[in-house]
Amino acid sequence: MDLEITKELLQEGMILPFDKPYKWTSFFLVHKIRYYLCRHYGIKKLKVGHAGTLDPLATGLLILCTGKATKLIAGIQEMPKEYFAEITLGTSTPSYDLETKIDKTYSTEHLTRELIDNTILKFKGKINQVPPLFSAKYVEG
Repeated sequence: MDLEITKELLQEGMILPFDKPYKWTSFFLVHKIRYYLCRHYGIKKLKVGHAGTLDPLATGLLILCTGKATKLIAGIQEMPKEYFAEITLGTSTPSYDLETKIDKTYSTEHLTRELIDNTILKFKGKINQVPPLFSAKYVEG
């Protein structure tokens, strides 16, 4: 069943899933979609919001809401999430991510599948993150 998107439907409210591209901010995606929808459907003003921020270096599902559906964002944000990551063993960066260049390398000869599997278990469930010094919490954020 195909749903025909109309100006009225967008303003009444829609939940739209997007695969956020690499290096795009969540706000940039919202801005582009709002611009496109307003131009394509002849809408002067349209509320568009996202249900959770993804880091610019992350890709994946970003849920956008339009019109009155923006009131649903808080509830969507509370829903369970699942994350997938690609990691490089034996290197580190000052920012703990790809925002800065690799500054240290380490031997990985001692790593076993069992050690890796046991370490991964520490990242499952509810955890308290310690933000790195490069976090927006500390850098003009």
